[in-house]
Amino acid sequence: MMNREMYAQFGNAIAHLAEQAPKIEMPDAERVKRAKTVMLEKMDRNLAVDLESCVRCGYCADACQFSVQNDDPDLIPTHKLDLLRRVWRREVAPLSWLWKPFTRDVNVDDLREWQELCFDSCTECGRCSMVCPMGINIARGVNVMREALAAAGLAPDELRAVQSEQDARGTVFGADASHLAQAVEVVRGRGVTVHLDKPKAKVLMLTTVLDILLFQDALEATARVLNAAGLDWTLRSNGYEAANFGLLSGVEETQKKASEAVIRQAIEIGAEMVIVPECGHAYPALRWEGAEVHGGPLPFRVLAISELIGELVEQGKLPLRGDAHQTLMFHDACKLGRHGGVFEQPRLALRATGAELCEPRDTEEMNWCCGGGAGGFLINRAAPLRAQAFAIKRAQVDNSDAQAIVTSCGSCRLNFLAGAEQTEWDKPVLSLVELIAQNLVDHPSQQSPS
Repeated sequence: MMNREMYAQFGNAIAHLAEQAPKIEMPDAERVKRAKTVMLEKMDRNLAVDLESCVRCGYCADACQFSVQNDDPDLIPTHKLDLLRRVWRREVAPLSWLWKPFTRDVNVDDLREWQELCFDSCTECGRCSMVCPMGINIARGVNVMREALAAAGLAPDELRAVQSEQDARGTVFGADASHLAQAVEVVRGRGVTVHLDKPKAKVLMLTTVLDILLFQDALEATARVLNAAGLDWTLRSNGYEAANFGLLSGVEETQKKASEAVIRQAIEIGAEMVIVPECGHAYPALRWEGAEVHGGPLPFRVLAISELIGELVEQGKLPLRGDAHQTLMFHDACKLGRHGGVFEQPRLALRATGAELCEPRDTEEMNWCCGGGAGGFLINRAAPLRAQAFAIKRAQVDNSDAQAIVTSCGSCRLNFLAGAEQTEWDKPVLSLVELIAQNLVDHPSQQSPS
């Protein structure tokens, strides 16, 4: 169950989030200079090939949840890379001497226009890249654009507000170690063993501000699952937040700080595994980019909680009752599924509960995004776009026999809940880890040894 009072407070905080963003005063010429510097620094061989390979076929337009819902050519995914193309062709392309006289330079008005294109109407979900006949990694190009805009002080105010907080204090929405401790005590009060600040453990469990404040049942469920599997695990007060708003806002320094806070704790306790909670973007932030920002291979495995659950079920280490006779649709969070390949593990676990899964036509690697990923769920002006994306997901569920939709991502869950509230939709939106915990053998008394 969600904390409804806290949900309302969280919504109010998001509504006023932009007011907390630090003001960035910068001459327009400096903004352009900084943005172009980042674009040129990131212009490697792969990106250059991507920029030159587009044949304007339009397939990506039909793959984007925002483009298909709007008759607006600006929302076509490949268009979002046009500023990068202009810089490439004017500055460093082999025929730049030929292109430059006919290619307009980037100006600050372009940057402001592309802010909405690269943040509001792109979740970097990667669906466009799946259909591109040239194999262009559009999401990677958009990420470079986000970094360029952030360097120019032009990331959306909502993301800058949270990024600046995480950079300065290491917290997100003010959820510090004391809030974590309070949430742990709430869960312990329900009779569940929760390990906090063990000096040594084989598994470091991460959490997020959403689970600390809103979805404490997900925090409890994760503890129950780890306990039922007999794992040696702990939370750590100095490295618990999985969310990485440096990655979402395009500020590499903050991205590195957030990742290093977790990596240091994992190394200190001798962890062999770090578990990312139900948070889509946190998975690639640590698993795929963690080693890069750390400067070397990570001495531990990084697994999403949905991935771990599937492995444990397959290995016979997570006893489930198998009598949950319900029909469910699983929503693959883009960063876990399309970007991470975590498809079969959560489905394996859901089937082990006795549930029947119904798959829409567009599923797994072609699953439609919820519309709120990559920080989009915080951008207030993007609410109409998120609602349009939700309409696609709602239609998928309504046109099936599914009794509920299940996901393993907090921002997906929030976007679905907001859409359901706005449209008076009555289908339950369920957390995978909560559903699995409810179906554990001996639930709710299963505990691990201290």
